[in-house]
Amino acid sequence: MSEFLSDVETLRAKARQQMDKGPVTAAYGADLERVVEVLNTALATEIVCVLRYRQHHFAAKGVHGETVAEEFLVHSNEEQEHADKLAARITQLGGVPDFDPSTAAGRAHSQYETSSDLTEMIRENLVAERIAIQAYTEIVGWLGDGDPTTRRVIEDILSVEEEHADDMLGFLEKSS
Repeated sequence: MSEFLSDVETLRAKARQQMDKGPVTAAYGADLERVVEVLNTALATEIVCVLRYRQHHFAAKGVHGETVAEEFLVHSNEEQEHADKLAARITQLGGVPDFDPSTAAGRAHSQYETSSDLTEMIRENLVAERIAIQAYTEIVGWLGDGDPTTRRVIEDILSVEEEHADDMLGFLEKSS
């Protein structure tokens, strides 16, 4: 186990070095460039999810269409919150959030799928949530202790994605 830095003067001196890097200090243990790249991929994923859920919200029809449509809207708004959190973290790390709509779908983990069938919409959203859960679980493991703040951001998003998957599974079971 490494010894805790107890020399306050050394701690203060290190804090004054490379102040232009903001919160990224010498104690940062991850590959900063790769972390920003991974976060931009997650950002693209969230953008695609916002758009898919929003489109499904407006397209949902049928016996349970109104109820499911309202849940799609809630999920779309939560996915937007995730995108905002990721963009804020990218900026905090000195990166530039990539919101380019012409490349977002190609960079995202999940796909943008539309349908006129409510059950198919639910299935596609469940698949997308499962993809996000798998990807974010891998990111959490990859980050480890190298960037605990980014890990917590991803863990918080992951928790909501698991709730979304559970919601979609519930709708799917009701439609069977």
